[in-house]
Amino acid sequence: MSLENPDIISPLKPRRRGRPFENGNAGRKPGSRNRTTLVAEALLMNEETELVRKGIELAKAGDPQMLKFLLDRILPKERSVHVNLPMIEHPSDAIDAVGKIIEAVGTGQIAPSEAAALASLLGTCTRILDAAEFGERLDNIEKDLRALKKP
Repeated sequence: MSLENPDIISPLKPRRRGRPFENGNAGRKPGSRNRTTLVAEALLMNEETELVRKGIELAKAGDPQMLKFLLDRILPKERSVHVNLPMIEHPSDAIDAVGKIIEAVGTGQIAPSEAAALASLLGTCTRILDAAEFGERLDNIEKDLRALKKP
């Protein structure tokens, strides 16, 4: 087999998808719409209000797919939650914070998925504090070693 054969995929040369554009033709402009989108917009022009009203009407009549469709697009995906957490200055402070998060789930103040997101954020915070404390301790040890080496 020859390495010059274009049918063989070479790990050194990435294979191009489709035909390359001719010189001077950069292809479609970024942000331009395809024909299907333009046709759909032309067909629906000035009908948006009626279509939304019909969708709401169908959802109210008990159409579960339409209800889910509307709610997925109207309601925010996430909500902001308020949990009174203690100030985290040391990694050990995270223990009290986790207790507050668990208490908030237990009382129904936040959902378990929201608690998981808060706990993940708390974990990130404690890792950052651990790294910062480790850096400070290492700097102090190096400073003490330099002081011992000086005559």
